[in-house]
Amino acid sequence: MGLEDLVIGIKGAGEMASAVAWRLFSARIRKLFMMEIEKPLAVRRKVCFCEAVYEKRHTVEGIEGVLAENAADIYRAWASDRIPVIVDPSWESVTCLRPHGVVDAIIAKENLGTRIHDAPLVIGLGPGFTAAIDVHFVIETQRGHDLGRIFTKGCALENTGVPGNIGGFTKERVLRAPIEGTFRTERAIGDRVQKGEAVAEVGGEIIRASIDGVIRGLLRPGAVVTKGLKLGDIDPRGCVEYCFTLSDKARAVAGSVLEVVCRAYNTGRES
Repeated sequence: MGLEDLVIGIKGAGEMASAVAWRLFSARIRKLFMMEIEKPLAVRRKVCFCEAVYEKRHTVEGIEGVLAENAADIYRAWASDRIPVIVDPSWESVTCLRPHGVVDAIIAKENLGTRIHDAPLVIGLGPGFTAAIDVHFVIETQRGHDLGRIFTKGCALENTGVPGNIGGFTKERVLRAPIEGTFRTERAIGDRVQKGEAVAEVGGEIIRASIDGVIRGLLRPGAVVTKGLKLGDIDPRGCVEYCFTLSDKARAVAGSVLEVVCRAYNTGRES
């Protein structure tokens, strides 16, 4: 079986999942399908295929994702060299399409129901999975020396709750909801902001930038959020182009997924 014949299902269509889809597609593994919830809450929306849920289609670095309503739409997307994104929070498409591989890229920091028997090859990204028990392989998603490490046994590092260091800043660069409510903003991804400047509001409470930089990610206005939810992030490096391209972290993790797929289907694992 050639890689071009593989069918791979990806749980989630946020930033990490989208990087995985982008990397696999670029390696000519084109029969992909991505499963999302009805109202995705992606911060780095410009590089997330889940935007297709709202806009019907969305392009990430030259590759187009399209909203699929059913299996027939998925096959049509494949025929037109696009990545289908289907609203399927229960992952019923896995049972319907019987993929050769499943990648849980939800990044929920816990296992929401992925099992090693879901497909001949099952990969979990980040904490919440145990390789050889829940999934066949686990890939480290925490920034640092082991980012992208592939585990055949054991688990990834536990979530620290501290955002990765970018330009010397961690928690300071992240915007979070002070209370539960509706998220509102007139700012856009790619806008430059200064420390102390109002960026958004939730339930009448203003969220201000803690550092100078560029708004790299921002939830869609109108989203209903819970207290503490990540609403956006500010990149202190100040490069607008970074807002519209995949991150180094996402590329590293996606590269490891591609490696695992190539390992599995070139070392005798049966489909």
